[in-house]
Amino acid sequence: MDCKTKIKELREMTGMNRKEFCKYFDISYRTVTEWELDNRHAPSYVLRLLEYYIRNEGLIQTPGDSTLTGERSASYEETN
Repeated sequence: MDCKTKIKELREMTGMNRKEFCKYFDISYRTVTEWELDNRHAPSYVLRLLEYYIRNEGLIQTPGDSTLTGERSASYEETN
């Protein structure tokens, strides 16, 4: 799977829009936009780390679930 498809798939799995995704993962908006437009390519390790984090932190959204806002929850901040 190419970078363009993978990064968009990962973002859509979270239910976040591009701005929220960038803020949550602290990646510049322009960088993610360039990846999604296939003008630049994310290193494969970045895609693997994003996927790992999204899956293991329970960020995958199910249809109708809109609890993510692009910011880490208060419970996350309390535990770290």
